Amino acid sequence: MSEEDKIREGFTEKEWNEIKSNDSWAVFKIMSEFVNGFENLSRIGPCVSIFGSARTKPDHKYYQIADELAYQICGKGYGVITGGGPGIMEAANRGASRAGGKSVGLNIVLPFEQNHNPYIDKDKSLEFDYFFVRKLMFVKYAQGFVVLPGGFGTLDEFFEALTLIQTHKIGKFPIVLMSRSFWGGLIDWMKKVLLETNNNINEEDLDLFYLADTVEEAVEHIDSFYSKYLLKPNF
Repeated sequence: MSEEDKIREGFTEKEWNEIKSNDSWAVFKIMSEFVNGFENLSRIGPCVSIFGSARTKPDHKYYQIADELAYQICGKGYGVITGGGPGIMEAANRGASRAGGKSVGLNIVLPFEQNHNPYIDKDKSLEFDYFFVRKLMFVKYAQGFVVLPGGFGTLDEFFEALTLIQTHKIGKFPIVLMSRSFWGGLIDWMKKVLLETNNNINEEDLDLFYLADTVEEAVEHIDSFYSKYLLKPNF
């Protein structure tokens, strides 16, 4: 029985639909997603969250990089967490599965019906209605982020993590951006516009992430971070 089923027990279908349509009662649905996520993810052990575009095709170099990246990360004893969908997410789950590592998928219910990819462990596939609950799970249960080329969602995850670390709301953990050719323009803009022109960030804020071009660089950065720091939940 799911957490939502436990909470709705005793209500008729009509009553439950009315509850879900009321803003103040939506807390029950939100709470059920938090509880379900915490219960399922608290046992997975050290993991790395891998982000990137859902539109990336299997014959693209970034898909192949994500597959190999997840494979090597699992070879170091970590599991892999993705958004559970196609593209880069599928590639990362595929690499984790290929390595025999833990392969976690946190899917989101969307109007165009994103489906789970087939490489997620059957007992580690979760579905969310709320982006903010899902985003919390990515941060809380991952000891590192690797961000491959992607769109608005990928940028959102990257900047959310930067903000939480910058404001000391969570402990510092490694964030790796894959591909200088993709991220270089954004980083140049950060340096020139955010830092030098407008003084919107501190110079040390640019050290909160690491830019890598190869899988080996990315894996080494994460592994060397935890040779100095204790592996523990982020908050």
